[in-house]
Amino acid sequence: MVSGDTKGFRWGVERRLEFVEFRLFWEGGVNRSDIVDEFGVSVPQASKDLALYQEQAPANIVYDRSEKRYFASDAFRPKFIELDAAAYLDRLAPTTPTGGESRGGSLAALVADRLPIPQRRIASNSLRSLLAAVRGNRSLEILYQSMSQARPEPVWRRVSPHAFASDGLRWHARAYCHLDKKFKDFILSRCMDCRGLGESGSVPGSDELWNSLFQVVLIPNPALTSGQQEVVAQDFAMADGRAVVPVRRAMLYYFSKRLRLDLTSSNPRETPVVVSNRVEFDSALSEAMR
Repeated sequence: MVSGDTKGFRWGVERRLEFVEFRLFWEGGVNRSDIVDEFGVSVPQASKDLALYQEQAPANIVYDRSEKRYFASDAFRPKFIELDAAAYLDRLAPTTPTGGESRGGSLAALVADRLPIPQRRIASNSLRSLLAAVRGNRSLEILYQSMSQARPEPVWRRVSPHAFASDGLRWHARAYCHLDKKFKDFILSRCMDCRGLGESGSVPGSDELWNSLFQVVLIPNPALTSGQQEVVAQDFAMADGRAVVPVRRAMLYYFSKRLRLDLTSSNPRETPVVVSNRVEFDSALSEAMR
């Protein structure tokens, strides 16, 4: 919730008040049937919820008798929700394609989609075993298919996992590899099986690359026009023309890939942001990839 004076409501009531406010701001309006359809409450209860919202935020809501619908006022200020555009778009375009089916409500009137990225299949039993090893600070053997030419076939290897990380496309287990004698990332979808819980071969605090952050300083590509640089700065929510992004050193490689910071191109539109502290960044990246 946004305001401290909204505390004290039961969880169900608070959820419905948040829903009312969400609809007012993002969907243009709300009525009793919206609350009934979303929560399965009675019409009298929905009326009480709307009356309660009016009591709590009278300046936010106006009633249109001709449309029999409540609308956001010009003086609207959120009281129960954070205004998060990205979260709204996630709701509008779910991760899993729905074949044209809407999540319901007035979202059905809008058309939105998300690029379908094939999901990496992760074996549930393997993930469960890895979770148990992390929680218990134990090691275990994983049957892992590496992409290394030196290991063309799956190999059982003992690892001591301590964390999980996503690079935006796939999930990794961060673990000490007893075979290679160092901390590494293991793609969960390539963990084909697990067995043999045992003593840990490390402590999480000794993974320095995971536990330390590097401050990546991003700026608009200087080769862009001034107008283009301004809009890039706006895109990336930069302050004074720069964005400082703290990244775990162990994840610098994935950060570089996702933002195309490793791309060498004469076309600045393909690399709209560049690293300002490039020398330090390259040094940290090189250390992380050893």
